[in-house]
Amino acid sequence: MHYLLRYEIASDYLTRRAEFRAAHLALAWAAADRGELVLGGVLGDPPQASLLVFAGDSAVVAEGFAAADPYVQHGLVTAWSVTEWLTVAGSAVTDPPFELGGK
Repeated sequence: MHYLLRYEIASDYLTRRAEFRAAHLALAWAAADRGELVLGGVLGDPPQASLLVFAGDSAVVAEGFAAADPYVQHGLVTAWSVTEWLTVAGSAVTDPPFELGGK
């Protein structure tokens, strides 16, 4: 199963993120190395929000990531949410349609 972690970011995100970026990226790459984080990044230029894609059996990993993230802890993220994402196509699909070998 995939889970989308969406961050709403503060209006001063770009001016404040440098102080916390190394710790945020270390957390993200550690999650990627464990196979939990599939992709992550900001939406838009300039950034309007962030989206991180997690793989796992429940939303717990994505929720734990948000709770530990320096961006969240220091107010660069003003709100976050986790949504279950049923993926049915692509190389990382977790729930292929029945006719293709799914449930």
